[in-house]
Amino acid sequence: MPTVAEVLSQGWKVHQAGKIDDALRLYQHVIKQAPRNPEAHVYLGIALFDQRQYGKSIRAYRTALALKDEFPIAWNNLGNSLRMTGDVQESDACFEKALSQDPKYLSVYKNRGTLWIWSGEIERGLRWYEKGLQIAPDDPELHRNLGVIYLLLGDFDRGWPEYRWRWKMGGLRRPQSRAPLWKGEPISGRSILLYPEQGRGDEMHFIRMASVLAADGARVVVQTDPQMIPLFTSVRGVQTLLPVGSQLPPVDFQASFIDAVDGWYQATGSLPYAAKKFAERDDLSGYLNVSDPLVSYWDRWMEKNAMGKDHRKRIGIAWQGNPKHHADVYRSIPLETFRPLAEDKNLNLISLQFGFGSEQLDQVDFGDAIDRLPADTDTSGGAFTDTAAVMKNLDHVITTDTSVAHLAGALGVPTTVMLGRVPDWRWLCDGDRTEWYPNMRLVRQREMGHWNDVVGQAHQSLMSNEP
Repeated sequence: MPTVAEVLSQGWKVHQAGKIDDALRLYQHVIKQAPRNPEAHVYLGIALFDQRQYGKSIRAYRTALALKDEFPIAWNNLGNSLRMTGDVQESDACFEKALSQDPKYLSVYKNRGTLWIWSGEIERGLRWYEKGLQIAPDDPELHRNLGVIYLLLGDFDRGWPEYRWRWKMGGLRRPQSRAPLWKGEPISGRSILLYPEQGRGDEMHFIRMASVLAADGARVVVQTDPQMIPLFTSVRGVQTLLPVGSQLPPVDFQASFIDAVDGWYQATGSLPYAAKKFAERDDLSGYLNVSDPLVSYWDRWMEKNAMGKDHRKRIGIAWQGNPKHHADVYRSIPLETFRPLAEDKNLNLISLQFGFGSEQLDQVDFGDAIDRLPADTDTSGGAFTDTAAVMKNLDHVITTDTSVAHLAGALGVPTTVMLGRVPDWRWLCDGDRTEWYPNMRLVRQREMGHWNDVVGQAHQSLMSNEP
């Protein structure tokens, strides 16, 4: 007969393998057999947290602490769950309790820093990250976190060196190339391999580096997911476009797209903004494009399906990012918040939401007022190609900070991006414009969790015909 500790250990192995439902059942089984085992309730809380059931995870941790008060792990985890529900003060009190019991508990410093940063008190959060470094000066996550915040603050000289620590955290992989990493060395007459590092939004944002480096005299090879190749064929300056897994040609340097932004800053002291070389065109039409026949096809399809041009503006909307993204709880918006736009008779809303979040179209009572694209959109011609062609037929795109924002921005489509209280570093801390995309307007959340005023500002800009 295995002991409780052995069953929990087995459950944790299952949990770490990604089988959270199975682990949850094991933890619940242990609790039925040993309801006063505090460790079992903590394991249960972790599983519930990973399922984004934050309220239930809070109850599990409170049960554990009722059984065992001297339990810094439980206090830390409770603080983290409370952070996700927006209970800032109680969350901070839990972190304080954990540190009083274990002053060198590194995870608490990380979580406490993140709590205050996401609450908008960036300097206060930075101090906790810096205190964590006093305990663990070589912790990659703390350095990476500092890098992100310095970049957000526009302190690029400190930000890039700290952000490079992300490569020591695990999870990121480079292609099998023996070429050295490009760090800003003279690139004219040399060859370089570029490749994606993180999500599709980053990829579409920073594929511009192919054009930037080519304009500086480089021979550029890009390796990417096969599904992205059709869209990226429109990028100027790419000499060779290869799918992931293919044999790589010999090159002088290699870099992820974001590495290349870092290298460009080291070489020039500036970031590769749109400005003059958005696509080496005067009309700011963007550095991504799709074929005219595909744009025309979607124009005809929209006309045929009652989305034709009339007195109303065609507005594409997207509200939900990938829920697995670490900051999704701060950036995605309930579709219900879009009600004022749906009820505006001067707007024709078209959903650009696929997969995650699209179920909300059937959950709001104004779902029928939002036109939908076919379920097989983007499934045959490559990722985002159909969506890009649809966007070319729209008057405006309104979206949260997801890949849709970068696609619209890179196409040069007029776009409004609704940002959470503390946005991704590339948007900086203030301003309603961004040098990354000339045709983009930023609307910023003033109070965490409150989106109505953000949507209201986006709506107002449409009504006043602001670009």
